[in-house]
Amino acid sequence: MDSAGQDINLNSPNKGLLADSMTDVPVDTAVAAQTPAVEGLTEAEEEELRAELAKVEEEIVTLRQVLAAKERHCAELKRKLGLSALEGLKQNLSRSWHDVQVSNAYKKTQETLSQAGQKTSAALSTVGSAISRKLGDMRNSATFKSFEERVGNIKSKVVGGRENGTENLPSPTGSGSKPLPDPTPF
Repeated sequence: MDSAGQDINLNSPNKGLLADSMTDVPVDTAVAAQTPAVEGLTEAEEEELRAELAKVEEEIVTLRQVLAAKERHCAELKRKLGLSALEGLKQNLSRSWHDVQVSNAYKKTQETLSQAGQKTSAALSTVGSAISRKLGDMRNSATFKSFEERVGNIKSKVVGGRENGTENLPSPTGSGSKPLPDPTPF
């Protein structure tokens, strides 16, 4: 059967024409005749199997030609409709993402992550409340009050001199008319 002369008209004038690169490699009958037959096959059975093999290989070539013609026709239709490969890829990704979202595995994972998020949020809220409570307790402690009082005293000495003007501050050289204030220990 001559594949170039075949008429594979599937509603298109050019269906069945195929590029040379798509041809199948036929079985070399000379090599096949030299290979020993499988034990238990008669010569007639072997000839019948070889004929069937040739027929199947011919059908494969024909199917490849039909597929190539269909792919060309599909590409032409897409070109006429203005559909590009990028548009097709976008549609495939969108469809795949939708398929993932409706899958049971995705739904179970989403539910599990949602529950984990709620539990984490509750745990962080509890930790935040505990830290706030501890900081409040610490602020009311005698040690913190003593520290706060000392910082307040230092601040009033530093800021208090500035509020009354710069004449009360000692000069950097220490040669001013006013003596340096007594250092108060903590």
